[in-house]
Amino acid sequence: MKIMLVSRIDDADALRYTADLARDLEGLGHDVALEEGTARQLGAEGIPFEKIAGDLVVVVGGDGSVLLTVHQMKKQVPVLGINWGEVGFLADLEPEEAHAFFTAHESGFRVERRMRVSLSVDGKRLGDALNEGLVVTDRPAKMLRFGVYVDGTPAERFRADGLLISTPTGSTAYAMSAGGPIVDPQIEGFLLVPLAPYMLSSRPHLISTGRNLEITLETEKPAHLVIDGQSTFELEREATITVKRSQQPALFVHTGKPFFEKVNHKLRNL
Repeated sequence: MKIMLVSRIDDADALRYTADLARDLEGLGHDVALEEGTARQLGAEGIPFEKIAGDLVVVVGGDGSVLLTVHQMKKQVPVLGINWGEVGFLADLEPEEAHAFFTAHESGFRVERRMRVSLSVDGKRLGDALNEGLVVTDRPAKMLRFGVYVDGTPAERFRADGLLISTPTGSTAYAMSAGGPIVDPQIEGFLLVPLAPYMLSSRPHLISTGRNLEITLETEKPAHLVIDGQSTFELEREATITVKRSQQPALFVHTGKPFFEKVNHKLRNL
């Protein structure tokens, strides 16, 4: 297999582990390359994110490293995360499990598709989110007013500090901290979670991807849209956000660990 390695570059131990893993994988007969930033830290030649190709991308890091990798790839390649972070919902393997996994899967692996959301503002496509798009004011302690339209019909109006437009994968991230439900990633839907809503009646919504979903900013306060914590866009006053299912889902290696077992284990070890 042709394998690309990506490491968090702010941790010397993670970089050393990645270098050792590269040698281990080469010893198993794989063609191994390093992502450009990782390679630079290890004094080697690398390949930029936008040119990543091959059979597998292995990310040594936390969820932020996995999100960055998925966000930067022009074409989605199956990703396997090795957890070198705090929780690692997107990183299925612990460092000590990697060698046994690769030894047992030399001929291939099963791939799981994870829905992403495509976000456009006033007709201009801004990008895809694996976890969430976050709409917040750039003025602290100021609330925003939102309108939610499903198939052209007003479904909700509320005031809140912000709004999370999350995927099922993102339901265990910021959305969970904001009071949203944990959603099975095999479900395809848009999860809307208000941040600190003014009225207690403003609750999270899970909306089918088969519906047309638009969110309007019904306020003149300046706001931003943040995609997966990686890209930030300034929103014009009274902007309209169109939410669709991305045509390019993220691809993750299935390691055999059941989703809800993983969630239970990680939540109990926070």
